[in-house]
Amino acid sequence: MSLLTRNDIRGLMAEVVAAQGKRLPDDDGALLRDIGFRSLDFSELALRVEDDIGHELNFDAPGLRQIASVGDVLEFLDSLQRM
Repeated sequence: MSLLTRNDIRGLMAEVVAAQGKRLPDDDGALLRDIGFRSLDFSELALRVEDDIGHELNFDAPGLRQIASVGDVLEFLDSLQRM
């Protein structure tokens, strides 16, 4: 199993955002609602991470409700792949 770095995850997130004609801000504190990153985008990102690491991520809805910023997404997916 190969783990992705936060920078790797950020790169995948930038690809998801770019597909919508947007740019991912450099600031990890940028709010998802301000950049138009929706739950569907999160799902797409999670699938890309799963494809890259070769296994499914197991997460629950309550954990997702705590995600508000770019950094939150990076931290959440980084920690999930280590479980």
